[in-house]
Amino acid sequence: MDKQSRRQVVRDYKERKVSQGIFAVRCAVTGEAWVGRSRNLEQQKNGIWFALRSGAYVNPALQAAWTAHGEGAFAFDVLEAIAADDLSAYVRDNLLKDRDAHWRATLGATKIVG
Repeated sequence: MDKQSRRQVVRDYKERKVSQGIFAVRCAVTGEAWVGRSRNLEQQKNGIWFALRSGAYVNPALQAAWTAHGEGAFAFDVLEAIAADDLSAYVRDNLLKDRDAHWRATLGATKIVG
């Protein structure tokens, strides 16, 4: 790959649109759900699954359920994608917080982190 092509690839990567929103991790065996918000929904599942497989996820209840029931019992669901292209960081973060609280209340879920 020549220098100009490499620059174009880097430029395209930096300008890509990422999907932001609210997601849930659900355990089919217990019916438990954990809800969280993400600035990059496409990569969120990979990060969570990696930490769970490693046994190092920050939420002890989710890690315990994963260890007890295995990866096959879990699903990652995007609950709501937010179009935040024209929003300021402050407004976007507050919108994500509000929608996170809404979905936790609606599903009777716990917070995935924190």
